Amino acid sequence: MPELPEVEAARRAVEEHCVGKKITKAVIANDSKVIDGVSPSDFEASLLGKTIVSAHRKGKNMWLQLDSPPFPSFQFGMAGAVYIKGVAVTKYKRSAVKDTDEWPSKYSKLFIELDDGLELSFTDKRRFAKVRLLEDPASVPPISELGPDALLEPMTIDEFIKSLSKKKIAIKTLLLDQSYIAGIGNWLADEVLYHARIHPLQVASSLTRESCETLHQCIKQVIEKAMEVGADSSQFPSNWIFHSREKKPGKAFVDGKKIDFISAGGRTTAYVPELQKLSGTQAAKASVKPRKQTPMRKKEENDEDDDDDDALDEPASEEEKNTKSAKSKKGQNPKGGGKKPPAKRRVEESDNDSDDNNDDNNDDDDDDDDDEDKDGDQKKAKRVTKNKQTKVEKTTKKKVEKSQKRKPMKKKVK
Repeated sequence: MPELPEVEAARRAVEEHCVGKKITKAVIANDSKVIDGVSPSDFEASLLGKTIVSAHRKGKNMWLQLDSPPFPSFQFGMAGAVYIKGVAVTKYKRSAVKDTDEWPSKYSKLFIELDDGLELSFTDKRRFAKVRLLEDPASVPPISELGPDALLEPMTIDEFIKSLSKKKIAIKTLLLDQSYIAGIGNWLADEVLYHARIHPLQVASSLTRESCETLHQCIKQVIEKAMEVGADSSQFPSNWIFHSREKKPGKAFVDGKKIDFISAGGRTTAYVPELQKLSGTQAAKASVKPRKQTPMRKKEENDEDDDDDDALDEPASEEEKNTKSAKSKKGQNPKGGGKKPPAKRRVEESDNDSDDNNDDNNDDDDDDDDDEDKDGDQKKAKRVTKNKQTKVEKTTKKKVEKSQKRKPMKKKVK
């Protein structure tokens, strides 16, 4: 994906080879997804006869200043690129066109021919770019919404430290925010964080002054180094993490150290765990997790009762605690263990109770229901039916006994 170095290389190529030349031909693709807000015919008419005065860039956006407005602007998106044919482009190889290349490319969105025969094309294979025709590109979105350019308008070290102290988000996420710093994309953010030895998920406000100073310096150094080679990635230093970004996990290394991949700021992020470690409270939180897991594993290994494996995990709620406690009790009093009193004896004991003890009898019945949880649905249904019958028998028997007791009392009174 084109980031500040790639777009700046394109701007410099245009500045070097196209400035001062008149546009004699223009072809705009009929692609409304890329050509934004203007018809191809109107776009072409606005370019013909105009002279290119200069080329400008902010962040990942570039625009051509003509001798009169409106001006064409380019938001490079995921695969936008500028190619120039007709001169030997040696310094900015990304913009060079070989004789064997299809020209103009079928992915060309804007094609212009200049009065000296030189030809320029803006291409976009994936169609995420935007090409616009604007009166003043710098005064309207998206350019007007950008933060200071990382190369042209760098913050002072004090401004940088102060701004970071107010940002309570991951540093990688912050660097990707174009309204904070314009021009830093995914690969560039990973590269500067690697060289600064900062974990991508480290909260920006938690960085020490020393880390902030190192990061500030690395942003400048990485961008300048990329520009020295015209953003030609094949010439990036061999000790850059860039060269292993596309490799599979487990096969990516830099300077012999393993590269891991995580998600940060919604993007796949490459970093070296051995060198980029979380610090402060984030490091403490990260170290707590393995300590919690270790005793749980030991407990599981030493536990001889396979039925109680679920009880090793800490319950997340009171309800889970109660559930696990119930399971434990059931395991200690299995059905048929001889500890549960026969139903007949429970009936006889209940017969001796008065009417005030009916609630106790109901509690006994509820206990029976708890024990029945271990049985299948069919057995449970049978037991429930049996309990109901037992209750009816108890009630009937009590009524008979009461009536018998009352009759002799009445005779004695008479």
